[in-house]
Amino acid sequence: VQVGSAGKSGAQVDGNSSLVFRPLVKEQHGVWECTATNPVASVSTATSVHVLGTSPHAVTNVSVLPLLLAANISWEPGFDGGYFQRFSVWYTPLVKHPPRAHHDWVSLSVPVGAQHLLVENLQPDMSYQFSVLAQNKLGSGPFSQIVTSVPRGKRGTPTTVPPEPPAMTVRVFLSPPQALTANETVRGVLLQWEPPAQFSVALSGYALELRQDKGGWEVLDRSIPSTKTQVLVPGLIKDAFYEFRLVAFAGSYISDPSNTVNVSTAGMEVYPSRTQLPELLPQPVLAGVIGGICFLSVAVIFSTVAACIMNRRRAARLRKRRQGRSQLDGR
Repeated sequence: VQVGSAGKSGAQVDGNSSLVFRPLVKEQHGVWECTATNPVASVSTATSVHVLGTSPHAVTNVSVLPLLLAANISWEPGFDGGYFQRFSVWYTPLVKHPPRAHHDWVSLSVPVGAQHLLVENLQPDMSYQFSVLAQNKLGSGPFSQIVTSVPRGKRGTPTTVPPEPPAMTVRVFLSPPQALTANETVRGVLLQWEPPAQFSVALSGYALELRQDKGGWEVLDRSIPSTKTQVLVPGLIKDAFYEFRLVAFAGSYISDPSNTVNVSTAGMEVYPSRTQLPELLPQPVLAGVIGGICFLSVAVIFSTVAACIMNRRRAARLRKRRQGRSQLDGR
């Protein structure tokens, strides 16, 4: 069983008493315990399973130390998924209107290697919510638990004009892509969307994620240009259920995922087996072009070799004739 997991493990034990994960998903990362019991005694042993090639796990033990017009946030990193991870601290004041989504919060980047951050220029005697997000090259992990704290402040401290933020503070607002839709075509599924409604720095691109049959999310394409608002996805398997979503990139920041669209290929013909954008050649045409180039190359090589052989034979016959004439003249 997986230590600390209340749900189904998704693992099986085969005939050799081996623990088998099929398929292996991000949620199976952690400590697994095997227990053997008989009427005399019960023994157990534990091992750690590290699932590589995933987005980061959530940070833990987030704590907030209230300071004068500031707060110091610290945490313990989760597993990085096998890639370098970076962190950002998100915060928002608690007001009377409903809580805002994470992409409307203020985000502060954390220096590389740090596990704490000082958030300054807060209003005194106002409650703030804080959360930490880990990111690697495959995407964002889940937000940490939200911690609420009230910065300390002296009575009479002017709050109408807050102090100027430090020069190194970077505040980025990046909302997710909007209105993601999916339309089935003869060449695959055409996904279309609208750019984020709010972004304080220039967009650098999008990443497309998918999951099949409620499995784990995977990155299908992480290099979609920021100027594009559609992409064609072939290569889907027949009689399967797919979910797609988009995230936007702005420098080193990643937005929350867009809305999710569902695609079912039940009863459909199998789409082409390679993912390609609309402007690329269809596979049959591309295969014909490559085949024609290969045939012409072989024909040129064969013709060159044949010409060389014929020239050598012609030269040999001429030498024999000259030698025969020389012998006759000598007699």
